[in-house]
Amino acid sequence: MHNINPSILVASDNACDADMVRRLLAKDFSRINTSTVEEKSAADFEQHLPDVLVLAFKSLAQAERFYLGLYRHCARLSLQPHRTIILCGKDEVHRVAKLCLQQHFDDYVLFWPMNHDAPRLTMAIHLAYRELSKFNNDGPTLAEFASQARRLSELEGLLQQYMAAGLNQVSVTQQAVEHAEREINAVVDGWSRQLSQAANTHAVPIDAVETMERELARFREEDIAARFDSVRDSVQPIGQWAKSLTRQFAAPLESARALSAMAEKVKPVVLVVDDDDFQHKIIATILGNQRYRLISVASGAEALSRVRTDRPDLILMDVMMPEMDGLETLKRIRFIPQLAKVPVMMMSAKSEGAVVVQCLKSGAADFAVKPFERDRLHSKVARLSTGLEAKASAVHGS
Repeated sequence: MHNINPSILVASDNACDADMVRRLLAKDFSRINTSTVEEKSAADFEQHLPDVLVLAFKSLAQAERFYLGLYRHCARLSLQPHRTIILCGKDEVHRVAKLCLQQHFDDYVLFWPMNHDAPRLTMAIHLAYRELSKFNNDGPTLAEFASQARRLSELEGLLQQYMAAGLNQVSVTQQAVEHAEREINAVVDGWSRQLSQAANTHAVPIDAVETMERELARFREEDIAARFDSVRDSVQPIGQWAKSLTRQFAAPLESARALSAMAEKVKPVVLVVDDDDFQHKIIATILGNQRYRLISVASGAEALSRVRTDRPDLILMDVMMPEMDGLETLKRIRFIPQLAKVPVMMMSAKSEGAVVVQCLKSGAADFAVKPFERDRLHSKVARLSTGLEAKASAVHGS
């Protein structure tokens, strides 16, 4: 368990408490720092860039206030992938658990007034760092993988199309060969009839006619027939190869069909950021029956916290929000390497050109005007959501 060494920052309003937590963790980790001066909290975070932030405050309200202050004053907070662990008292454990379930924070340890389970904090840090390693993986999202899997299903149709075209061409070639053979044989037969007529009219000596007829017969059998047989023999293996190829591709195509069927069950993750709960309900009503997994948060700070644990495939973000507006949140998201390519669609009741231009300049992929037009929202979300079929856009009139 001791083969990892994350950077840990212990934040507290009490220097003695912070030092006590530091000494407790020093048995298992070496990269531990403390932050106990509120005015220096942003600078401390930027200096140490922790993988795990331990909030060792005596009250939950102080921990929430500290972390919200970091979001407001520390630009590097959203750039630095990290996990948060709250040390709480027994009177606040239920509320802390609810906040963690809502993913405002990542984990908690019942710590005050006495820590009866010291290994629990150590284990929480190990688990946090393990999850963080998954987030730092630059591999494809599930929706991106599903998108590629769906495309595999197109291979079967393309293969059948090209096989049919190839076999048809083989058939056309064979028919052309047979037609040419009949035409040439007809010409040779015409020569034979002319020779016979010439012999009957004594225009040509009979022995010369017989010699020429024997030569024509030989020409038909040895030259014409042999060459056409050779052409037919050369074409036949092509048809056999095409049929053999179809059999050889049967198993991979079956796997492609299975992958495509599984991909159909993958729902792209759409993060909805809006301080108006009614807007969440409207969007859920419009998109609820579609193939999306909706995550709803009420602020920019919550969005930045949530994207640390759930990498969305699309973000729908309100422009006007208190404390941290949509544009500021968008700019911070764009600086997170793992989220740099995630499309963000801004939403606002204001459709002035200046607002739209400002959003697009800040990195938005599109803009939606409230109140939403159902078909238009369907079209935009289908187009922007990674992993959706192009036909989804066509169905809803993109």
